Amino acid sequence: MANDPICGMYVDEKDTKLISDKDGQKYYFCSATCKLQFDRPELEMRILRKALMVSWPLTIIVALLTYVLRVGYGNYIMLILASIVQFYAGRRFYAGIIDAVKNRSANMDTLIAIGTTVAWAYSCAVTLFPYVFFSGGVFFDTSTIIITLILTGTYLQRLTEAKASNAVSALVSLQPKTAHLIEGNSFKDIPIEQIQEKDVLLVKPGERIPADATIVDGSSAIYESAITGESMPVMKRIGDSVVGGTVNSDSPLKIKVVRTGSDTTLAQIIRIVREAASSKVPVQRLADRVSSYFVPLVVFIGITAALAWYFAGVGLSAAVLIFVSVLIIACPCALGIATPAALLVASGRAAEKGILVKNGESLQIASKVNAVVFDKTGTLTEGRPAVTDIVPLSSYNAAQILEFAATAEASSEHILGKAIVSRAEHEQIRIDIPKKFGYRQGFGITAFDKNGKEIMVGNRELFGRHMPEEAEMHIQKLESDGKTTLIVSIDGEAVGLIALADVLKADSKRAVEALQKIGKEVWLVTGDNASVADAVAKQLGIKNVVSQAKPDQKMNKIAELQKAGKVVAMVGDGINDAPALTKADLGIAIGAGTEVAVQAGGIVLMRSSVYDVYVALRLGDKTMSKIRQNLFWAFGYNIVLIPIAAGALIPIFTISIYGILPMLAGFAMAFSSVTVVSNSLLLARFKA
Repeated sequence: MANDPICGMYVDEKDTKLISDKDGQKYYFCSATCKLQFDRPELEMRILRKALMVSWPLTIIVALLTYVLRVGYGNYIMLILASIVQFYAGRRFYAGIIDAVKNRSANMDTLIAIGTTVAWAYSCAVTLFPYVFFSGGVFFDTSTIIITLILTGTYLQRLTEAKASNAVSALVSLQPKTAHLIEGNSFKDIPIEQIQEKDVLLVKPGERIPADATIVDGSSAIYESAITGESMPVMKRIGDSVVGGTVNSDSPLKIKVVRTGSDTTLAQIIRIVREAASSKVPVQRLADRVSSYFVPLVVFIGITAALAWYFAGVGLSAAVLIFVSVLIIACPCALGIATPAALLVASGRAAEKGILVKNGESLQIASKVNAVVFDKTGTLTEGRPAVTDIVPLSSYNAAQILEFAATAEASSEHILGKAIVSRAEHEQIRIDIPKKFGYRQGFGITAFDKNGKEIMVGNRELFGRHMPEEAEMHIQKLESDGKTTLIVSIDGEAVGLIALADVLKADSKRAVEALQKIGKEVWLVTGDNASVADAVAKQLGIKNVVSQAKPDQKMNKIAELQKAGKVVAMVGDGINDAPALTKADLGIAIGAGTEVAVQAGGIVLMRSSVYDVYVALRLGDKTMSKIRQNLFWAFGYNIVLIPIAAGALIPIFTISIYGILPMLAGFAMAFSSVTVVSNSLLLARFKA
């Protein structure tokens, strides 16, 4: 069975016709009111405001006629006013009962409608047939005050829910309304819905990119913070991918659309956040089981309590109030929204930090994780080689050695050659194109610079087995640290060494230390050789290392940890590590970027920050804490107040307590829902 994303009640997908489709996902509702709140929250708020503008003045008049004023035909006046409140302001509750009957279930509107209708109907009977009920009082004040208080509570709840959904609303607002479609030498503005794949669009400086695309002309800095959480702009050039919803900073771009509509990264993010917010977590299974039997159980308790006290001699009027009080005070609204409210705020807050939580269960598992397994390449490291050391072996200094090597590699397509050129560009070293260039596969390159000097860059095999003792000593030291070492020679003389390695990400060490500080067992499981794996582990302070692990061996290691009683989170790039991510209790795909939809992880980190693993686990802890608090409040509220409504206080305060108890029940029911949502809103302040 599905659950209503607004109130949390169970809905049988086969029976209900109350269905909405957003971003390719179907949502099911227990009542038309909940569906309206989901589809058009602004309209539902207007309807609520109109109902309150009618109910509050009439309720105040009814209360004055009941407790303060004594006028002729007062009961008849109250009958008219209370009927307007009952069937105009309270019509949503009757619509809810009709929906419940259609869905073959009982929802929260059932209790409210039955309770207030009994109070109103009894009062009508007393007013119209006073000789039959000559000793009975009327309870028009009870029915009107309860309806007005519950509507007020619902309105306040909607206001707090609006705050909770700000993150999703902000994501939706990232999508521009129009795009500039290029046609020949000009362009025209079209609605965003008309964009098609392979369309070429113009994006002006300061505008949001309208769809996922590839740059075909121009270069510019792109602000991706709304999608990835990364605050600094990223330079994009021809051939680079750009994501819809990000901001073009300083130069016009021509882009070719690759994904539109529900397939775009932004649409996937919005869908994931919504799904997480409306999902169930295992901790709420008890609440679900209780809720499924709750409404008929409460009606039974109300009838039993009313009959028991009636035969005990309290009279028909008091018995009616007991029944009404039980039904109103037990309304399971707080129970139904305990989990969705917390998940909505948590998933929204996570999205603001570039963390996508695919479902509520992932957050609960995150709170239990005690072992974290990291892949190395692209996870703890950058996933590409970079120059780490330049060791002079002659009179040439490090900058000169780098200049010679970059000149030789300027025409190379090898990944190590590109890393050397990138380092030279970073240090603003001028790079000349070599006059001649030769490549010996598996050994290195030979080139001649503009001055005719022969430059060789490669491994031992390129130069022969024999190396000077000083050079050999440095090479062995660098290789023992897991680095690839290249020898640079000028006219046959070895002048320096350049070491390269897949360098650690800036926050890898911080992330590992943070995880270890909160008691998580950290593992490095990688396909790299032992020397590289040990070198990386040593830098990070990781004691548990498995090297040369193939995908199936990574999966087996996770299974081994699970058998030892560990709750395991696997952190990988989401593609090569898919089997391990699936096997782990919690898969965390890192640096996934635009591949959101295909990742095997339950949590996707949009940026490459390893520290976000720690943030995600801490958010899981905080979210589950809030859910438990909400469920404790919701269960505790019903456990304490249902017996009171059923008459537990009569021996102490006598039956007179029911002069105010039904109204207090309505206030308490509304207050409980607002409390649960407000408590969940505290997650918006979460900081790791």
